Amino acid sequence: MARPRLRPDADARILDAADRLLARVGYARMTVAALAREAGIGKGTVYLSFRSKEDVALACIDRMAGRVVERLRVLAAGPGPAPERLRAMLVARVMERFDYARGHSRSLDALLAAFRPRLLERRARRFAEEARVLAGVLRAGAREGSLAPAPPAATAAALVTATNALLPYSLSAAELGRRGAVAARAARLASLLIAGLGPTAPGRRSEPAPRRTPR
Repeated sequence: MARPRLRPDADARILDAADRLLARVGYARMTVAALAREAGIGKGTVYLSFRSKEDVALACIDRMAGRVVERLRVLAAGPGPAPERLRAMLVARVMERFDYARGHSRSLDALLAAFRPRLLERRARRFAEEARVLAGVLRAGAREGSLAPAPPAATAAALVTATNALLPYSLSAAELGRRGAVAARAARLASLLIAGLGPTAPGRRSEPAPRRTPR
């Protein structure tokens, strides 16, 4: 039989409490009992929505990743030429995650150790969602002539892979403390990637080469 669900606002209350505990004591020391106390509810109430603290932590990460996708959609639909929107989106996908993980730095290793396969599966799905949003802007750029025509799905996947190097799980503990430095690196990387997609990028013809006529 399906597990009954709390109201969405009650679920959010539990996840908010979990985020606070993950930041304050870390995943290893977070218990369902402590989570219930932090949320101001009974322990049994937590189990109405979540089977374990693992499911709660995964739901927190899912919520953050969903917010990243929504942020990219907002930027994709915003004003300005496609390269500017694309650059802002690449920086945002890095910094949205960075700002979330920065407060949870003591939990990152424990989270990966506790449920790495489930976490990686979720991450792959979210990356694919982000790539689809990026691909839409790549198509728009090709139509307006600000970006060179290129296979949008493959190019978007490559942009995701390239900027993944700056996501929190790829950074050291010291790097997680230097937001300004990470933001600057993300901006430089995004600019380099966008420059390589421009219609007049080095090594790319801005117009077709003349056809040879037989002699």
